[in-house]
Amino acid sequence: MKKLLNDFFDRYFHDEESLILLILLAVGLFLLVLIGEFLAPLIAAIVIAYLMQGLVNLLLHYGASARLAFFFVYTLFISLFAVMLLYLMPRAWDQLRLLANEIPKFLRDWQSTLMSLPDNYPTLFSENQVETFIDGFGGEVGGFGQRILEYSLASLPNVFGWMIFLLLVPILVFFVMKDKDDLVLWAGNFLPRNRPLMIRIWKEMDEQISNYIRGKFIEVLIVGGAAYLLFIVIGMNYALLLSVLIGLSVIVPYIGATVVTVPVAAVAYVQWGIGSEFYTVMIAYLILQIFDGNVLVPVIFSEANDLHPVAIIAAVLVFGGIWGLAGVFFAIPLATLIKAIINAWPSRVQAKTPDLNE
Repeated sequence: MKKLLNDFFDRYFHDEESLILLILLAVGLFLLVLIGEFLAPLIAAIVIAYLMQGLVNLLLHYGASARLAFFFVYTLFISLFAVMLLYLMPRAWDQLRLLANEIPKFLRDWQSTLMSLPDNYPTLFSENQVETFIDGFGGEVGGFGQRILEYSLASLPNVFGWMIFLLLVPILVFFVMKDKDDLVLWAGNFLPRNRPLMIRIWKEMDEQISNYIRGKFIEVLIVGGAAYLLFIVIGMNYALLLSVLIGLSVIVPYIGATVVTVPVAAVAYVQWGIGSEFYTVMIAYLILQIFDGNVLVPVIFSEANDLHPVAIIAAVLVFGGIWGLAGVFFAIPLATLIKAIINAWPSRVQAKTPDLNE
């Protein structure tokens, strides 16, 4: 056992820099778990600034000055932030409340179908079981819209905290983008002066994480926008809300698309019932998912960012359990980050020196 431990540490922690990096990663993870909620504005600002830096570099590549590139990209960010805050979020929230009020109608439409189950499948369902299910489920969904209203009223004390968050993020993004070089230099003062391992790992992480974050941002816009146009053409209710859900679902591969299928099918059924329009919506949604998985994703992402489905589900479970809904959305970037660190981490394999006398 002692020999195994010695071999493990000799392979992966054979120099001081790797030990220091391990300590820094452990401290960073501990701080995220402990006070990540308080650091949310700073973390969000760093992620957004990191995302915007790619566009800044692109403008610099085409000859724009640093000041002009920064001004253009930050103005674009503020414009998108304002549209999301003042237009998308209020309309999506209103549509969510309207959808919640439609759920009882959806239950009533399905009630006749459910009541026919004991006649069609007497060995599996009884009338008492179906009636109990309808009563219980109806009581839950009947007050869903009211609970949304109560939640919005109960969350009024947190409005001040959200206002601070929404105010701090644009300010922090401005200074992180403007003083990026100074901040990186300041952070480097806390690291070893000779750090080839950290530089190599940072380059690996930067390549994979930047490709992933920027690629996902483009994918969300394309898939969400295509879904919105599709639902508008078909004439489907709650088009904005559903397109936002579909756009965000691509952040969590496999799981997101499966979960969002339920509200899409439910809204189509409530609006049209089982008919040609319903099948049109579901086929169009299926084509959109096929286009995303087989055309869009291979074009946007490199193979280096591929994660096994088991790793994706495990990341969602772990980080979702730690940070809730925010952990679900950030699970894949964090898993990609861990993968990048593992790929770039040095390992010293001790090969046997051949005996020249043999």
